[in-house]
Amino acid sequence: MGDTQAVQGGRSAPRAYIGSFTSAGGRGVLAADVDPETGALTVTGASDAVADPSFLALAGPVLHAVSETEPGAVAAFDVTGPAPRPTGAPVPVDGAGPTHLALAAGHLVTANYTSGSVTVLPLAEDGTPLPATAVLRHEGSGSVPGRQSGPHAHQVLPDPSGRWVVSVDLGTDSVRICAIDPATGALTLHGETALRPGTGPRHLAFHPAGAHAYVLNELEPTLTVCRWDAAAGVLEPLGETPVVPEGTPGPSYPSEVVASPDGRFLWVAVRGDDTLAVLALGPDGAKADLVATVPCGGAWPRDLTLDPSGRRLYAANERSGDVTWFDLDPETGVPARAGAIDVPAASCVVFG
Repeated sequence: MGDTQAVQGGRSAPRAYIGSFTSAGGRGVLAADVDPETGALTVTGASDAVADPSFLALAGPVLHAVSETEPGAVAAFDVTGPAPRPTGAPVPVDGAGPTHLALAAGHLVTANYTSGSVTVLPLAEDGTPLPATAVLRHEGSGSVPGRQSGPHAHQVLPDPSGRWVVSVDLGTDSVRICAIDPATGALTLHGETALRPGTGPRHLAFHPAGAHAYVLNELEPTLTVCRWDAAAGVLEPLGETPVVPEGTPGPSYPSEVVASPDGRFLWVAVRGDDTLAVLALGPDGAKADLVATVPCGGAWPRDLTLDPSGRRLYAANERSGDVTWFDLDPETGVPARAGAIDVPAASCVVFG
């Protein structure tokens, strides 16, 4: 398979891939050229072959997508052409409502929100997923009626060392740390970190230095700063900081957290409030302070992504149906709106 990047003006230019909810009028998985000078997106093609591809992960010329359905599945797309092309039928994850997926130890791992589980799928030589080989089912509940009656795995990702897989569970107010066997993909629960009851942790981002992690809470608009010990596989909460200004009427439902490559800033998308929050990090990453908020450019920012250059943020605004991009001030970290394209029911953006 060929290069996944387009060539503009004799040099390679990045490509973007956008997920959207087909059940809400979205076009499925979209591919777009990225202008390297302005960050502007130009959609080149789309595929609605898979229902509700709400989250994507790229591995070379293969794009993986969850199908956030019941029962849930994952699908692979060839992205060497202008439009994503499905490489086969979706593969069941043996769980319901997968909301996130990541590559870990040569396997594809999904977080299944509705069933409260994590699934491991091996990859064929061509990078496409094979039938699931392991399912780790979370247990427990939380204190918020209607949202925490049982486990709800919302995100799964490898830690920076590659030794561990962490899963963030909104329903149990906790983060689980698992060891993954590179040969078989087997997951072994190593530990579970309890967070403050009722916070509803949704997503997590690691500091680029690898010694801290930031857990974004959905049911309360806060961020939990944690120390991460990769040698021991231990996540230790250090404190919380708000991601909306004091007195914000709400309700506010944070969705995604992104760390800057230089470790100076965090950016958070907040739905309801429909803002992007800027948090300044201390020199060692152990402290985060809210310093600014700006409008997200639309409504209900479900996802927030940093481009490969580290100079722009892209917000997938689900309810207003757009992807809006922002230039980042290198000194303050504050985003400034630079443009947008229409993407009905947008859910995520990834770059390749």
